[in-house]
Amino acid sequence: MQNLPKARLTALLLLLALSAMPATAGEPLRLTIWPDEAPLGGGMSEKVKVPITVHLPEPGVATGAAMVICPGGGYGGRVVEGEGHGIARWLNAHGIAGIVLEYRLPAGNYHRPLLDVQRAIRVVRLHAAEWKLDAKRIGIIGFSAGGHLASTAGTHFDGGNAKSADPLEQQSCRPDFMVLVYPVITMGEKTHGGSRRNLLGPSPSAELIELFSNEKQVTDKTPPAFLTHARTDAVVPVAHSQMFYDALKAHGVPAEFQEFPKGNHGYNGYKGEEWDAWQKRSLEWLAERGLAKPAR
Repeated sequence: MQNLPKARLTALLLLLALSAMPATAGEPLRLTIWPDEAPLGGGMSEKVKVPITVHLPEPGVATGAAMVICPGGGYGGRVVEGEGHGIARWLNAHGIAGIVLEYRLPAGNYHRPLLDVQRAIRVVRLHAAEWKLDAKRIGIIGFSAGGHLASTAGTHFDGGNAKSADPLEQQSCRPDFMVLVYPVITMGEKTHGGSRRNLLGPSPSAELIELFSNEKQVTDKTPPAFLTHARTDAVVPVAHSQMFYDALKAHGVPAEFQEFPKGNHGYNGYKGEEWDAWQKRSLEWLAERGLAKPAR
């Protein structure tokens, strides 16, 4: 393999590593999505591991659908249990594979999480057959700032580069559907200040603010979405979900917005009335599309 171009060799080494660690139901697979260095944008890169954990459902309930999971944390941390592995286990119970993405924290460089989420979707799509998934039913779910990242994936995507030497880069990074839970959406006037500062830096340009105000980036190619938010959320205003929902409807994109009259950010620590209600209705929404086993 020493005569292969570096990009091709790197891709082959990653594929060999993946194939050596088959994912099976009940035994989550943890792997890194960048084989050597992770890109930073502008031709720069850094040596860092960016892991995903693949949770597959039991064959008897599997629907073939999968969701990349983006935990929240204001782009300054990641709640990888309550909004990550716990969500994967819940999805597994209803036939959906859950892939927890521990995306890089941006520290003012928006390329980090964006490139990671795009790469994670490509990885899942490339290995769909191996993991007994349907490459055309790869969705995304995100919470709070992770909801911003998920909605970014749904509004900033490409169909893959057929000419790339990297087979992963040949895959589309467009999610087929989205579930957004009390998401950060806008970087504008009503933004969550900590998320914007961590993602875009202390003094972002007007152009950058608009680019990552995802309600302004919706088109008729944006995937269908289910949103949930409480009117009394004191951390991320309900206006975030409302703006995104309105934009989806304006472009004819199928969407549902479950708005609660009460409830806090995080829905009482991932339990209680609102938490149970959004899980129930989102499963119904997914089941209506043949993506999940109905809740029992």
